[in-house]
Order: sequence, then C-alpha cells, then structure tokens
Amino acid sequence: MRRREFITLFGGAAATWPLAARAQPPALPVVGFLNPTSLDGYRPMVDAFRQGLKESGYVEGRDVAIEYRWAEGQHDRLQALAAELVRRPVTVIFATSTAAVLAARAATTTIPIVFFIAADPVQLGLVTSLSRPGGNLTGVVSLNVELAAKRLELVHELVPAANTIALLVNPTDSNVETTVTSLRAAARDLGLQLHVLRASTEREIDDAFVALSQLKAGGVVIGPDTFFNTRSEQLGVLASRHGVPAIYQYREFAVAGGLMSYSADIAESHRLAGDYAGRVLKGEKPADLPVQQATKVELIINLKTARMLGLAMPTALLVRADEVIE
Repeated sequence: MRRREFITLFGGAAATWPLAARAQPPALPVVGFLNPTSLDGYRPMVDAFRQGLKESGYVEGRDVAIEYRWAEGQHDRLQALAAELVRRPVTVIFATSTAAVLAARAATTTIPIVFFIAADPVQLGLVTSLSRPGGNLTGVVSLNVELAAKRLELVHELVPAANTIALLVNPTDSNVETTVTSLRAAARDLGLQLHVLRASTEREIDDAFVALSQLKAGGVVIGPDTFFNTRSEQLGVLASRHGVPAIYQYREFAVAGGLMSYSADIAESHRLAGDYAGRVLKGEKPADLPVQQATKVELIINLKTARMLGLAMPTALLVRADEVIE
C-alpha cells in the first residue's frame, strides 16, 4: 500500500471514531440497594421496589441498574457496604432499615438517599421535618414500632386470663429500647407483666421459645426487626410447635403457622420507596420530597392455628381481620 493511500484510509477511519462513540448507549443510572439481611425472604419487597421504579418509568436492566448489597444479618458490615456503593458511584441509595440508613448517611452527604424505616426520622436526626426533609434524605416510614403496643392489646384481647406476656426482641436492633419502653407502658395499662426475651441468632430464637414454655407466658409479641423479618417461617413454626399464641408484624408469619400478624403493608411501603427513587433519578431533590407514612394496616389471623391451640377466636377480632387463613 502506497503512503498516500494509507494516510487516506487512516484519516477516514479516524473520522468515524467520534460518530461511533456517540452511537454507544449511555450508561444507565445506578440505584444502590442496601439491606442488613439477605435476599432470602426479602424477594417480595425487592419486587415491590422494582414495581415502584417501573411506575416512575425505570425498568431494571433497561432504564436503570441496581447494585445490591446484603449484610447477611451482620450489621457491622453495613458501613463498608455503604462505602462500596459510594465509590461505585451510584446515583441514589435505597436503605432498608434504620441501621442501613445510618450507615449510608455516614458514607455520603451528597448522594441522594431514599429510606424505608420503622422509626421516627426526625428523632433520628435524618430529616428536619417530615414535610420538608432538607439535606439528601427522604423516604417512607412504616408504623411498625408504634404498632407494637397494639399487638400486645390484640394478644390480651385473645387471652384475657393470661397475666404474663413475653416480648421477643433483637438486642442489636437500633429501635429495641423504644419497643421495650412502649410495650412496658402498654403492659402496665393493661395490668400485665411483661417478660422481655432477647435473640439475635437463630439458635437464640430457638432458646427463647423454650424459655416461653418455662415462663408459662400466655402469649408472645415478636418485636419489629429486620433480622426477624427474614425468619418469619422459623418464628411461625416455633410458635406453633410450642403452642404459644404469638403475633408478629408481617403476613408471612401467620402463613407459616403463627397465630396473628398486624402491621403496615411492607410491600406497599417498598413500592412507594421505589417511586421516590425514580423521582430522584428524574432530578427531584430529596429535600423537596416529603417523608411518606404508610397508613394501610393489615390484621391477618390464622384460624387453623387458633383451633390447634384450643383458642376460641373472638368474633370481634375475626370481623376486624383483613384476612383469615383457614
């Protein structure tokens, strides 16, 4: 090839480079998904979050990428996982517990953070107010911590002759003292003795249910906690096996053999959070998005478990139930 022909060929190829570069699809925005548990047991909430994103115009893999970080129940890993997402970097972080959002906030003051928590974000110092969050955080708040006292009332309504009710909590949960204080006050008002049991591992959960039998507790309220959320089936099976009337926050517990569940709809809360993440991707600022409060509450009763325990379910409870599992 002669020198003139080579220069012409090379120059022609070089001229096409900018066009080729412009033809490349733009990089997708990235949502960082930070969770203290594992995907096992959390899939319905992940699907609900994706649905919220979709309703905002973002389909995973097409319009947005999601980077998942699971702490597998080890809360001390959350800080490092949050730092990974910041280095990635992601466009927005979705933090799915109090521990996760605190880790995300410590990792960045600039990347928008959407949270789902069961505590007061104003008291935690996450936002200035619910209506005007300020800063780089906003999200969805469930009523689950506040509803813990109502769960105690439901157990008392079912077994009014019982004088002692147990409360099972995870001592590593950041909301544990709030839950314990709330239920102790509610127990005093109802004239009940509250015995607090603590468990942060699967073995300790097993031991706690053995202790329930020894205490002769009339029932047990399982405190709201992300560790317990992914063990609803284990909790339901244990409650049924030990013959203890038990109430927890999510439907999965009642389906697995627990007696009752009473909570805000966690899937709906994640859908709302997904919608907020999509709005942030479109350019809205967290400071201008009011913190949403999940208001839909569901009472699920497993009537089959009630019969197995020899309990006559009050008609008033059955009438109020959103779902009765036969």
